[in-house]
Amino acid sequence: MAEINLDDLLSKRAQQPQEKALELAPEKELERIAQAVEELTPAERAEVEKIKEGLDLTDSAAIIDFGTAAQKNIADFSDSILCNVRAKDSGYVGELLGELLTNVKSFEPKSSDGGFLKKLPLVSSLVGKAETMMQGYEKVSVQVEKVKTSLQKARMLMMKDVTMLDTLFAKNLEYFKTLELYIRAGEEKMQEMREVTLPKLRAQAAASSDPMAAQVVSDFESSVERFEKKVHDLKISKTISIQTAPQIRLVQNNDKVLIDRVQSAIYNSIPLWKNQMVIALGLANQKKVLEMQHSVNEMTNDLLKKNAEMLKIGTIETAKENERSIVDIETVRKVNDDLVTTIEETLKIQQEGRAKRRAAEAELVELEGRLKKALESTLDGRSG
Repeated sequence: MAEINLDDLLSKRAQQPQEKALELAPEKELERIAQAVEELTPAERAEVEKIKEGLDLTDSAAIIDFGTAAQKNIADFSDSILCNVRAKDSGYVGELLGELLTNVKSFEPKSSDGGFLKKLPLVSSLVGKAETMMQGYEKVSVQVEKVKTSLQKARMLMMKDVTMLDTLFAKNLEYFKTLELYIRAGEEKMQEMREVTLPKLRAQAAASSDPMAAQVVSDFESSVERFEKKVHDLKISKTISIQTAPQIRLVQNNDKVLIDRVQSAIYNSIPLWKNQMVIALGLANQKKVLEMQHSVNEMTNDLLKKNAEMLKIGTIETAKENERSIVDIETVRKVNDDLVTTIEETLKIQQEGRAKRRAAEAELVELEGRLKKALESTLDGRSG
């Protein structure tokens, strides 16, 4: 790259005055513009002389039309600037940036609870959650891409506006220069009228015998006064034109600030957000894998504990059954006791039965003897 020096910068600035940025103080910018316009080139000096020579203050229409074209250009130019400012919806860019922020904030990876022992679909549950996160990311990405496209279009429009404002700035300087030529010609013409023409006419009228001479000179002085007011109006238009220049730069600088913000969003914020979302998804997936691994470990430990407990119980019960006789001694003892008791009870019942039978037999013998005695007594009574 070639070495840059101050002369190169000054030369480039002279070749492209429309590219000059607004100074820190608007007053300095106004002063710079006014100074640049007031310094006339030889060609512009010749144009001033031409305007001055072609000006006829005895023609009322010429006075009225003096500088009118330049004033109209300034008025039309101001209207175009106003329309441009009104049509510029810089709030739209703010809305796009706000929408971008809303879309980015809408993606928040959330973890949810899920039990592994609920039908074993913990894995499917985790996969489902990952898919939900990915779908959310893809949905937000689509919206962000739409906003990005709109921001790119807005950026291109604002860049065109910056170029258009450069053109308007150059036209404003051109109209300003034209006004300055008319004002310079008018001021010099007024100086000529006051110092040369009017004193000469007054002297001629005083020396003339024509009774209309004084009136004619008075009418001409009135025309000169109207012309002076006309030059004053041109100076007001010049002031308006001077004020317009920094206004253009302010609007242009605002566009440049918005372009920088939009460009930062497109080339910095959005890629950074995407990178962070990828990282967030990766971390979320890692977390889900860890959760799944933890649940698997917990389930494995639970199964091992339960299996060990079941093995312990089964082994003990098996050993007990293995060492147990076909019939327990307690059962044999009880059966034996029951059998002995049964036999003893049976014998006791038999003995009691025999005793009761003996007693019955004795009682029957006694009853039989008594019956016999009774019968014998009856028979004896009948025979006696």
